Amino acid sequence: MAGPLLRSLWSNTTRRSFSSQSSPSKFGYSLSSLRSFSAATASSAAAGAPSSSLDPNRLRNVAVIAHVDHGKTTLMDRLLRQCGADIPHERAMDSINLERERGITISSKVTSIFWKENELNMVDTPGHADFGGEVERVVGMVEGAILVVDAGEGPLAQTKFVLAKALKYGLRPILLLNKVDRPSVTEERCDEVESLVFDLFANLGATEEQLDFPVLYASAKEGWASSTYTKDPPADAKNMADLLDAVVRHVQPPKANLDEPFLMLVSMMEKDFYLGRILTGRVTSGVVRVGDRVNGLRKTDSGSEKIEEAKVVKLMKKKGTTIVSIDAAGAGDIICMAGLTAPSIGHTVASAEVTTALPTVELDPPTISMTFGVNDSPLAGRDGTHLTGGRIGDRLMAEAETNLAINVIPGLSESYEVQGRGELQLGILIENMRREGFELSVSPPKVMYKTDKGQRLEPIEEVTIEINEEHVGLVMEALSHRRAEVIDMGPVPGNDGRTRLSLTCPSRGLVGYRCVFSSDTRGTGFMHRAFLNYEKYRGPLGNVRKGVLVSMGFGTITAHSLMSLEARGILFVSPGLDSYDGMIIGEHSRDTDLDVNPVRAKELTNIRSAGKDENVKLSPPRLMTLEEAIGYVASDELIEVTPKTIRLRKRCLDVNKRKSLSKRAKE
Repeated sequence: MAGPLLRSLWSNTTRRSFSSQSSPSKFGYSLSSLRSFSAATASSAAAGAPSSSLDPNRLRNVAVIAHVDHGKTTLMDRLLRQCGADIPHERAMDSINLERERGITISSKVTSIFWKENELNMVDTPGHADFGGEVERVVGMVEGAILVVDAGEGPLAQTKFVLAKALKYGLRPILLLNKVDRPSVTEERCDEVESLVFDLFANLGATEEQLDFPVLYASAKEGWASSTYTKDPPADAKNMADLLDAVVRHVQPPKANLDEPFLMLVSMMEKDFYLGRILTGRVTSGVVRVGDRVNGLRKTDSGSEKIEEAKVVKLMKKKGTTIVSIDAAGAGDIICMAGLTAPSIGHTVASAEVTTALPTVELDPPTISMTFGVNDSPLAGRDGTHLTGGRIGDRLMAEAETNLAINVIPGLSESYEVQGRGELQLGILIENMRREGFELSVSPPKVMYKTDKGQRLEPIEEVTIEINEEHVGLVMEALSHRRAEVIDMGPVPGNDGRTRLSLTCPSRGLVGYRCVFSSDTRGTGFMHRAFLNYEKYRGPLGNVRKGVLVSMGFGTITAHSLMSLEARGILFVSPGLDSYDGMIIGEHSRDTDLDVNPVRAKELTNIRSAGKDENVKLSPPRLMTLEEAIGYVASDELIEVTPKTIRLRKRCLDVNKRKSLSKRAKE
């Protein structure tokens, strides 16, 4: 990392100094390293990095793809350490606060490492299906992929999704069987998983060349990879050399022409306070240097349109865990560029003489939508600083600019329809907004249907479940109400008493089910899902939720009133919290809603009682996380999100209006 204070590179007149202790950027690197070129270059030289060259034959562009929790980010840590990078902590590529808190990868990140006079541009990708757009937009930047598969679990739903994207772009993946050091993993199990992966390749239409994939065995946690099966390699072989050699040997260098005009497709974007918009992408052809005049282009229905003409102010390259400045970059390389203000993801940056934009990346369509609006509850404005519809709209538009998997459509009365891949993806967006000081109201997720030849189609997801045998009946019954259909069922290899289910289920049926699933299986079950296709509408869902307890009083909730309400259902609130008309304070024990008064206080008199006052003992309330609230609310309800609290409420707060609306619906 940089020293405490270094002079700015891009301003000779304004002599400012910056601290290297700034927070990491979205892509996993401290933006202060942009201002510390000299120290970063020195550290690269100390690590034995070769001098910069524009020759594309020494480049290898590789993506690391896998199902969630199969070991991608841990593998990236070991590869960085093998090549001399300084890793400050585990999961160094996961730099966003939410990534560290939840232990998941949310956004794709790029870095480069040097191995035997070759430069490897490595792309770490998310494993959750909700963040599949991150995989789709970066897989076109690379020529090869490392497919990481857990040797114990085998290929799962998201493995199929990411592999299909890699094969579509003509990549030849390298299969890495991870976690082979586990006691339950044997050589026979590895052979079985290899056969399952081969079948998956064949079912996805892989070519003969892609089917001839190399297989390696690894333990990313222990920091070694081997070309032959072993559980404990010799001490001198406990490293990642075999994997790095396989990448250099099997991944083709980029086919690029340095003599053609400069072209680059923007795949990532971030903003810096000093440099403005930083665009990351792969150079398709030509050479770019600092100071070159370039154009920003975008595809339109009639052809290509120039959106900006500017000068390249700075070129950067991500090396290890730092960002260093470079003077020039050639075709095939993945670089960062500053100096343009208009282009965003999917646009083209090209030389001044180029007038045709590169084709944009095709993403799968969003499957669910939620409506974001102004918080209009009686308690609005107490916690947040960004309250107006204009502020909310600006924030959502900025998110849609950097995340192509999210669409934002302005609606009526300062509301915005946000379309995405799943409730986890939209939940991450809401969580980021509330941490930034926003207050907003959010509608429950709605599935996006299609119509084909007059027939209604809905998104279907492939679900893989692994549970104990005693929970099979409970899970099967719950999923039957959600219109799921079982494809396969059998024991889990190497785990006695465990059963694996493969199902297809409508996306609307899975909304809110993860919390129910965790409760039904006592936290011992695993559920993975991925988008499959659009199929014929399967009919209405069964009874998947009970009614709610709705407050009809404004004020502070009292223990005296909650004591009498405990028998009515499960409470979501505790004494001392504020309540208002229409706020949901608990779940009713029956299927109908019940209006209650949680602010009723005990009537006091000036007559002394002969006995003692009753000692109030309440059960702990059920506290909902944001993801649980998104899956819980019904169509006539909203989620009130503030920086400090998450409340559930009815869309119509007045009890008399709600009753009249329900009567109209019945008529």
